[in-house]
Amino acid sequence: MVRWRRGRQSGNVQDRRGQRLSGGLKIGGGAALVLVLVTTLLGGDPAQILQLLAGEPGAEPAATGPAPPPEDETGRFLSAVLAMTEDVWSEVFAAEGAAYQPPTLVLFSDLVQSACGRGSAATGPFYCPADQNLYLDTSFFEELARMGGAGDFAQAYVIGHEVGHHVQTLVGTADRVRRLQAEAGNAAEANRLQVSMELQADCYAGVWAHHANRQQRVLEAGDVEEGLSAAAAIGDDRLQRQAGRAVTPEAFTHGSSEQRQRWLEAGLESGEVGVCDTFGAAQ
Repeated sequence: MVRWRRGRQSGNVQDRRGQRLSGGLKIGGGAALVLVLVTTLLGGDPAQILQLLAGEPGAEPAATGPAPPPEDETGRFLSAVLAMTEDVWSEVFAAEGAAYQPPTLVLFSDLVQSACGRGSAATGPFYCPADQNLYLDTSFFEELARMGGAGDFAQAYVIGHEVGHHVQTLVGTADRVRRLQAEAGNAAEANRLQVSMELQADCYAGVWAHHANRQQRVLEAGDVEEGLSAAAAIGDDRLQRQAGRAVTPEAFTHGSSEQRQRWLEAGLESGEVGVCDTFGAAQ
């Protein structure tokens, strides 16, 4: 179990759970995630499902004002994990003569409005570069556990991965990838770049965990295995098999189970940002 209670809580968490956006079909986060996943892998249009879940695009949040900090066990755990990422990445950036600007973690139920548009529990955790926020419906962890990614370090890995996308935004990697995708001229190359970006975020999650453990000895026996199991659980090849489809690497968006485990482990073992060159490595 991750040793998190003795650490500080982040001040960059908004708890919007329980707030509702007007309109839209109300469906549990785990069920919605499965619905969109199956729709996508069976060749359907997930946008239609998300539109049904989200309701009319002009709907406004039913509740306004600043959200309070989380007080439940899960919320406090995630706040502590976010604080660890802030400490580690502040140190890493400072070593390069730069200042780290931490993201905000937004906890929500079912639907949420972000600067990137309306998000749903069905999409799983996501990072929005437009507002530099991480968005998470905590019901995702129930689905992750059912898929084989149980445990608190599995949950911490999810946060570390999304923070990895924030790091990519800060250092310019995300902008470069979007430019290269636009210039690629073919879907296969654009998809390959996307997979490389996701695998780098996995590696960055490992870098974070390495340094957090060095700084605060937060990992206990079995924690690394939990993270690796979570990475394997959400590998594209495993998800395709679970949906009854043939494994199609050209359709990957995040990488295979083996790739996700390998890059997470690379970051965990080395703690070096430089090892996370997923773009230059032979996948």
